[in-house]
Amino acid sequence: MTATVERTGLPTLHEVLDRIAAVGTTSHWVVSCYLKLEPRDRSRGKYTIKLKNRIRERLAWLDRMNVSRAEREVVGRDLDRVRDFLDDPSNLPTGRGIAVFACEPLDLFEAVPLPNVFRSRLAIDRSPLVRELAALDDEFGLVVCAAYGRTSARFFWVTAFGIEELSGIVTGETTRAGRFRGGRSLPGAGPASAGEHNYQRRIQQEKDRHYADIADRLFELSRGEDVRGVVVAGNGSVAAELVPHLHPYVKQALLGTARLNPKSATHREVWDEVVAVRRQREREWEANHVRELREGIGTGWAINGIEETLKALSKGQVRTLLVDPTVSQSGYRCAGTGRLTTDQNSCGIEGEAGTLPDVVDEAIEEILRQGGRIDVIEDENARSQVDGLAALLRFRGD
Repeated sequence: MTATVERTGLPTLHEVLDRIAAVGTTSHWVVSCYLKLEPRDRSRGKYTIKLKNRIRERLAWLDRMNVSRAEREVVGRDLDRVRDFLDDPSNLPTGRGIAVFACEPLDLFEAVPLPNVFRSRLAIDRSPLVRELAALDDEFGLVVCAAYGRTSARFFWVTAFGIEELSGIVTGETTRAGRFRGGRSLPGAGPASAGEHNYQRRIQQEKDRHYADIADRLFELSRGEDVRGVVVAGNGSVAAELVPHLHPYVKQALLGTARLNPKSATHREVWDEVVAVRRQREREWEANHVRELREGIGTGWAINGIEETLKALSKGQVRTLLVDPTVSQSGYRCAGTGRLTTDQNSCGIEGEAGTLPDVVDEAIEEILRQGGRIDVIEDENARSQVDGLAALLRFRGD
């Protein structure tokens, strides 16, 4: 069977990056908007209210930067285009995030549906902020999904930006499942009982062989590519029946199980379920990172708080940046070194302190530039232990 590819409305990473990254650094202001679209954000259009607030803050920042009236008007029109586009519910993806890039002088307006974004942020810079797109693809990685029933199985490559169906498995003639109907016999007689036992054993053997074939294929697929995770899916409780048959290597990569009709599931439905399973696993990763934060503070391998985290970030110490998505903080960038800070007077010999509308957003962009990891803590209980920003460190400081 020849593999088929369906984009499910999602552009590939290379198509997106090639178009947007080609802009590079320009003399024009470019608007980059990453918008979170969780169910709570969509409720009563809450995301639009937050977006409008950010637009007002960014325009006020431009005024403080003494941007010329002509440039401000151009940026204003780009912000209006972004807002108008996102105000229309028909333009929103079914996923939980979207990125929009706009620059009128460059004839740029690009909307990219995403399975998730680190947090909602709006930036006005001399180049489009595309690092999150690349980081998202790298973090999501390649996931193998097997959607199976009693006599067949379908296999998929799933990435943050698309899905590809691979060749499947169709089992040959099998014993029909159902209630055994043997000949009539007196209570306690042997032939009917033996016949039912053999019938049930034959069904179980066929099922075991089928699951073994699926498990072998998953092992083959997991070894042949840089796979970050495995998801298995089926009707009802069947989704979990395959798990005991998996090779230990595959079981270690298992992200979870999903409920899908293996025969009728569309590519979009498969993609959505894989994203949902991965999101559930992310909550477990969050808990692990917060536990590592608590343990690391006492040993010097972790720090908590915005200013302390920014200092570690400037030294290249941060391995994983932990972010409270509800916190915003204005700040400064030292012109000579690029260091981020919340203290205007701390730059000193590092040059003039340039104002920033949100230093948390800038920290996200900085850790992406350094090639570090980001974990936005969504769980409310876990989030309460992060003071705006926190970090797990590559090495301890002085």
